[in-house]
Amino acid sequence: MKGKLIIFSAPSGSGKTTIVRHLLKKYPSLLAFSVSASTRERREHEIDGKDYYFIPKKEFRQKIADNEFAEWEEVYAGNYYGTFKTEIERLWSEGKHVLFDVDVKGGLKLKEIYRESALAVFVKVSSEEEIIRRLSERGTETEKSLETRLGKVRYELSFEDKFDITLVNDDLAETLEKAEKLVLEFVAS
Repeated sequence: MKGKLIIFSAPSGSGKTTIVRHLLKKYPSLLAFSVSASTRERREHEIDGKDYYFIPKKEFRQKIADNEFAEWEEVYAGNYYGTFKTEIERLWSEGKHVLFDVDVKGGLKLKEIYRESALAVFVKVSSEEEIIRRLSERGTETEKSLETRLGKVRYELSFEDKFDITLVNDDLAETLEKAEKLVLEFVAS
């Protein structure tokens, strides 16, 4: 059986990472996480090879030239993110469906490449105020970086209609239940 891809994309603060972590914990024999590559600095709590494959920009650019990515994007000025083709194949070879937590453009590129084998889910909250609250609670944003993220949030919201389905994450328990149902129906189809 060829595996499928379930892509969760969202503006920052929408909860896609929380949803993906829940699904991985709930269905460990069915789903596996695609670890992305990134050129950004590793945060203190992050583990190379688990959270991201942290690689230098020069190496990342060489991998682009060598066509090693299924998708890649310069997400914030100077920070590249991408999905290795070999990562997808590795997880499929383990008999798993691949779960993604990627930016909006990366999610759409994956959907374009893998078409009917991919489900593209756009996660959002119903208000900008809620996004601001969530991003502020992280404690990782300066006033300037928060404003940069909010500009990107507004831009990413314009891509919602290009996804297969939208999942509004205002009530986490309800959202997780809907996400479980979406995933199980898609992998069974």
